[in-house]
Amino acid sequence: MIEILRPGLLDLVMDLGRRGFRAQGVPEGGAADAPALMLANRLVGNADGTAGLELLLHGPLLRFPLGGRVALAGADMQARVNGVTAPRGRALEVPPGGELDLRQASGGLRAYLAVAGGIAVPPVLGSRSTFLPGGFGGWQGRALQADDVLPLGPAPQSRRATLAPDARSGTLRILPGPQLAGFSDTALKALAGGEFTVSADANRLGLRLAGAALAYAGGELASQAVLPGAIQVPPDGQPIILGWDGPVTGGYPVVAGIIAADMPGVAQLKPGDKLRFRFVTPEQARAAWAAHRRFMEQAIGWNA
Repeated sequence: MIEILRPGLLDLVMDLGRRGFRAQGVPEGGAADAPALMLANRLVGNADGTAGLELLLHGPLLRFPLGGRVALAGADMQARVNGVTAPRGRALEVPPGGELDLRQASGGLRAYLAVAGGIAVPPVLGSRSTFLPGGFGGWQGRALQADDVLPLGPAPQSRRATLAPDARSGTLRILPGPQLAGFSDTALKALAGGEFTVSADANRLGLRLAGAALAYAGGELASQAVLPGAIQVPPDGQPIILGWDGPVTGGYPVVAGIIAADMPGVAQLKPGDKLRFRFVTPEQARAAWAAHRRFMEQAIGWNA
């Protein structure tokens, strides 16, 4: 079990999400930086889809009454086990009664904590992920609070391993969206050549950006299906990147969509970060996904 002594800014139980319910208005959700959760799980011997904790910007203080094997991936939260700095990129043993202290994130916005055996909360619609807008999944459908106690599953066998760093660019690759033709050449040049800033209005629903206004002249739209990574443009022209818990339909024009290989990088953007967009071809997007798959296959180095 895990006892929450001090909650972080936003600690959520997450796995890889719930698929197949968009027709009922429920997005897939799940870990925003799914590769980070998967890699942390592999370090402790869990299956990729095992539930762990998604931690935002400032982490919690956790006690492990029975001990446990843990691993962190994603942003660096300066982990300490019983006051001793813990190395990144490998599994850590927390002794019975030990405390894991996670502080301010650096090198990103979200960290992922995997625990051997996983967070054993009841699944809802086939997933243990927290869906905050609906108030279900995870731990009582909410962020963790002081004095919460999380159950753990049986710990699997694990081999010693280390994690390779994942180099991510500040440029997000995009494909044309369904309303691209409704934007002027000037707007498209601003999108693909300008710099945008992540505003304070950024969460799992979406990230609002500040930069050149993108004027749309295509007229009103009927509501259409949208996915995480879609770049919507509201009337003020400031683009919004739809997030993992965002709506399944929307009425704003979609100028472009971020390729799947770059969505984990979006999860690590914080307010004030600068970013750029670059159009790519479908063939380049598929090649980027293949490169991402190769990285995931090679990221864990098993030790004798």
